[in-house]
Amino acid sequence: MSVRVRFAPSPTGYLHIGGVRTALYCHLIAKATGGQFVLRVEDTDLERSKKEYEEAMLKDLQWCGIEHDEGPDVGGDFGPYRQSERTEIYKSCADKLVKEGKAYPCFLSDKELEELTEKAKEEKQSPHLYHDKYRDLDPAEAQKRVDAGETHVIRFKNPRKKYTFTDLVRGEVTFPEDMVGDFVIIRSSGMAVYNFCCVIDDWKMEMTHVLRAEEHLNNTVRQLMIYEGLGAKAPEFAHCSLLVGEDRQKLSKRHGATSVVQYKDQNYLPQALLNYLCLLGWSHPEEKDVWLLKDIIPLFDLTRFNKSPALYDIEKLNHFNGEHMRLLNDSELVDYLAPTLESSHPFLGMPRAWQEKCLGAFKEKFNIPAELPEQLGVLFDDNVVESEEAKEVRSWESTGQIQSYIKDEVEKISGSGASFISEEDFTEFTNYCKKELKIKGKFLFKGLRLALTGMSEGPDLKVIIPLTPIEVMKKRLSI
Repeated sequence: MSVRVRFAPSPTGYLHIGGVRTALYCHLIAKATGGQFVLRVEDTDLERSKKEYEEAMLKDLQWCGIEHDEGPDVGGDFGPYRQSERTEIYKSCADKLVKEGKAYPCFLSDKELEELTEKAKEEKQSPHLYHDKYRDLDPAEAQKRVDAGETHVIRFKNPRKKYTFTDLVRGEVTFPEDMVGDFVIIRSSGMAVYNFCCVIDDWKMEMTHVLRAEEHLNNTVRQLMIYEGLGAKAPEFAHCSLLVGEDRQKLSKRHGATSVVQYKDQNYLPQALLNYLCLLGWSHPEEKDVWLLKDIIPLFDLTRFNKSPALYDIEKLNHFNGEHMRLLNDSELVDYLAPTLESSHPFLGMPRAWQEKCLGAFKEKFNIPAELPEQLGVLFDDNVVESEEAKEVRSWESTGQIQSYIKDEVEKISGSGASFISEEDFTEFTNYCKKELKIKGKFLFKGLRLALTGMSEGPDLKVIIPLTPIEVMKKRLSI
């Protein structure tokens, strides 16, 4: 089955991760079926919509690797792809509905609307049920008032019946007859409202499926009415589960970073972000957790969505970033991580071969770039604050013997022009302490570690000692 799907964000802010998830689902189902993925910009909110947000959104989607087949930047056969450039299309459709008696001009003033709202509150009714004062006004009289320049909106005439549809995520959904009243489709400014634009665009652009967030579910009843009024076939709908924070409330800024640009600035891997987001509402048929986008395309379909709210957990995202980071080879790791360090970090001055060996050894120890400097401290920090345990180890007589011996040996190695202690050197240190100094067990290994790293616990010495610059080692041994 070939599909046409769209992602239709509003450029009123930076791209939200919930929006990226929707775009990802659209991208995947289009690729999986050989269909088309359309990007449409819903910029009818002229006061809040900004060109800079649209441009940032396009860059963020590109960074994620989510490609669209049609859109304002690439064109297509169903443009324009910005709603602000489609006002004449909306006006023409609204005029047709008015002519057919399915919509009508409404002349309620702001004062009248306030009064009707207060009356509804007093009578414990929904305000929208009181907004149909001009529903049955004679069309000729209504047109006369419009021609005279009287301020008005266009309201859709609610057929006043139940609406039922089958959602691909939520199953059968029924909206009661009185859920909405006669709702506005064209504002007094002449600008079409969201629900009307959305239907006209999806109809004219021949969308077969609409994938969007659960929060849009209640909009569907108005949209079904408009489709029916236009005599158009509605697409299939899939309302994806809500993203929530730890407090089970809708994900927002109070839960931390929620825009793509924030994760991009923190140097997360885009493939890790997409992998994690995809699983917040959809399940892999083989129950795999970690995979690349290209591998999931042949497996993606619309039957594996779940409707339960999806908990957005930054620690889990960090785990996914670590898993994807460890899929990179050592050279790719350097390309990914080196630019995330401060320009003065000593790692950046080391030879490329050393950098690759270093990150290959440390990649199991952290998940995100922000954690890398702390991990590298064991190689570069020469002023280590000793823990209580380290102080105890230093108090042992055997530790003093180890330190005195190794200090002399390191000076000899440094004097030969070497920049690092080799694995063979370290093995020789260990054997000498065992055989000649008669030091064994924890007294040997903790003493060696303290002398060489300044710590009583840490990574495998055979790994980190050959990576530690000898000048750092000498400063540690001078304590």
